[in-house]
Amino acid sequence: MLVSKYNASGNDFVIFHTFKEADYASLARKLCHRQKGIGADGLIILVPYVGADFKWLFYNSDGSEASMCGNGTRACAHYAYTNQLAKETMTFFTGAGKITSFVDGNIVETQMPEVKKMRESFEQEGRVWHMYDTGVPHLVSLVEDLNEYDKALASKMRYEHNANVNFVLYDGKALHVRTYERGVEDETGACGTGMAACFFTLHQLGIIPDSIKVYPTSKEEVSFRLEKGILFFKGEVLKVFEAGIDI
Repeated sequence: MLVSKYNASGNDFVIFHTFKEADYASLARKLCHRQKGIGADGLIILVPYVGADFKWLFYNSDGSEASMCGNGTRACAHYAYTNQLAKETMTFFTGAGKITSFVDGNIVETQMPEVKKMRESFEQEGRVWHMYDTGVPHLVSLVEDLNEYDKALASKMRYEHNANVNFVLYDGKALHVRTYERGVEDETGACGTGMAACFFTLHQLGIIPDSIKVYPTSKEEVSFRLEKGILFFKGEVLKVFEAGIDI
């Protein structure tokens, strides 16, 4: 089987396409293992779908499924275009609904799902938390120093609220984000839906403008913009390698 390894802003994925829709959870755990497999944050499989260019099946590295992954959509779109499965502008079906992405060389922009407020802001563990669904649920807490990121606290909040956990700093020009991801159960280099939740939180609070640069832990630059109520996420995608594997 031929698979591709992709990196999108610090999130890495193994991607392939097939005609067979099945349960690939065990394969995800095998391929995503950092020591015994290729190593990745997630596995993406493209399968045929009526009403869109294709459908994706998305698995976290632990084999759990996720409805949405912002960086994953950009890597997936680049893969689909490169393999002539779709044109530069494409739509594909995910657990969060239909997604539209635009490929321009190695730059890919995704139109994110409608953001949903999950609950009113609340205080817990000495912090104020905001909670939004950007395809998957996210908790967001504003910080003055990214070293305030606390893995133990993030893990506690993740399990108590069944959500990814984000710490975000606004330096007056850009956002800087650290994210603890479900399914990976650790901090990741980047999380597209997490950065989207941070952007939306600060925009709703009136702190940031309609368009801004965002830097995740990987330090790779991405941008978010809000246009007529629609959230767009853009950044560079890198195809790392392609390989034939036995499964």
